[in-house]
Amino acid sequence: MTRTPTAAATTEEKSPDRSILFLFIGLMVTMLLASLNQTVLSTALPTIVGELDGVDQMTWVITGYILASTVVMPVYGRISDLLGRKPVLLVAIGLFILGSIVGGLAQNIDVLIAARVLQGIGGGGLMILSQAAIADVVPARERGRYMGVMGAVFAVSSVAGPLLGGWLTEGPGWRWAFWLNIPLGILAIAACTVFLKLPKKDVAERPKLDYLGMALIAAATTALVLVVTWGGTTYDWASAQIIGLIIATVVLAVLFCLAEMRAEHPVIPMALFSDRNFVLTTIAGLMIGVAMFGALGYMPTYIQMVTGVSATVAGLLMIPMMGGLLVASVASGQVVSRTGKYKLFPIAGSILIGIGMGLLSTLTVENPTWLMCTYLAVLGVGIGLAMQLLTLIVQNSFPGAIVGTATAAANYFRQVGATLGSAVVGSIFASRLIGILTDKLASSGADLGAAGAASSDDFRKHLTPAGVNSLPDQLRDPIIHAYNEALLPIFLFLVPLAAIALIALLFIEPKPLATSVAEEIAAESLAEGQLLERVDDSAGISAFDSLPDPESEEGAPASRV
Repeated sequence: MTRTPTAAATTEEKSPDRSILFLFIGLMVTMLLASLNQTVLSTALPTIVGELDGVDQMTWVITGYILASTVVMPVYGRISDLLGRKPVLLVAIGLFILGSIVGGLAQNIDVLIAARVLQGIGGGGLMILSQAAIADVVPARERGRYMGVMGAVFAVSSVAGPLLGGWLTEGPGWRWAFWLNIPLGILAIAACTVFLKLPKKDVAERPKLDYLGMALIAAATTALVLVVTWGGTTYDWASAQIIGLIIATVVLAVLFCLAEMRAEHPVIPMALFSDRNFVLTTIAGLMIGVAMFGALGYMPTYIQMVTGVSATVAGLLMIPMMGGLLVASVASGQVVSRTGKYKLFPIAGSILIGIGMGLLSTLTVENPTWLMCTYLAVLGVGIGLAMQLLTLIVQNSFPGAIVGTATAAANYFRQVGATLGSAVVGSIFASRLIGILTDKLASSGADLGAAGAASSDDFRKHLTPAGVNSLPDQLRDPIIHAYNEALLPIFLFLVPLAAIALIALLFIEPKPLATSVAEEIAAESLAEGQLLERVDDSAGISAFDSLPDPESEEGAPASRV
């Protein structure tokens, strides 16, 4: 069935560019708030954990935020589809600001981690709801350039974050990385209140939320992250604790799927997985997320330790990577909007991500800094070509009434990859570093007393870039070589993940990008049988909410399969 756009839809397509621009400004402020927070602590992290005596929990400062934002992504997407984007987005900003206040006041590592979790609960909504709101008002054909700019915001914040974090660490103090979120959050609230003018949801009665599904997905995700975080470090892989967590992850995941098949408004409708492009982009996003965040989370720390530069300079040295990401993201988005062709960009991106990871794994302490920056630029171009367009592909496969749910589900699996990547790389890195550092210090005959440490354990606990760089060469050289040998070879094992993403993306089915923001799928997709509503007749329930047919005066549901 092919539908002709209604007059309303045509009018909506020709809405003034200024209105869209103001809306986009508001959404970019919220995305900046979330993406900046993912990176602002990267250069400050070694100093923070050293000051709070929490180097053994360093991984959780990064992983805690990503885990929390991952868990809430599908929840935000579904609730915003049911209740509207704007009120849910304002709640997310408020939670993020509250987490920033707690972080700024933290006096120990446990409170800091709790603050990061609270920030993540808010931050997960900021990312998803910004992307979904753009899909509400901009046709898929034109959305490429907006997605490109969203990728550019991530690139800019990824440069500004480490740079700002380094400057704050060396200047007023790392706590200002949290305090600065408060005025930025207030600005985001003001921008959304003034510019975010989306149609209100006509909710006759309060929807029944899927609380069981929310609880199960949170528990399953947390158990999975604990497996990769504790495995091989806190507990042996064959220990009862890790085996128990693996079993719990599988059981909770199965229970979640069963619950979603019966829920009236499921958090992640199982019918999403009947769409070929959704499945393939989800696999690719998961693999790329593992590789990307496995590298991004620890490169600033590596740069400080190995090159001996300050935190601020370490942030500047990440610019080649983010510059490549920015240029590739914006340029590919513009080309997609002009031509409507998008498949080749994420394919090329996955290839470059694999090449970039492989190149980084070959670096040594003796290599020049410009070579490291070149390899980072290759990785950045790959990320810029791939990540944002995967979201566009997903959004173009589903009707507007569930675009938030579909966007959130795809991003959830991508963030699962990010969480796994950060946790696995961090866990392996920490365990390798301890062993390699112990061996190198012993073989060098280093005098730990000269560094003010009573033992090697005490010495490792208080490692900070500033402290390492002030040590005599007899101590400093084994430490920086240990950092290099412990971290970079791990990147080589991430290359096969990029290969898996490449294989999945080769089978993407190109679909014409929709030219209307009406709540329907592109005409060709409808002709191929991907109708607006999918029903599980055996269960007697609709996997998707009933969607009104614009051609029907009665607003009857669209055809079913």
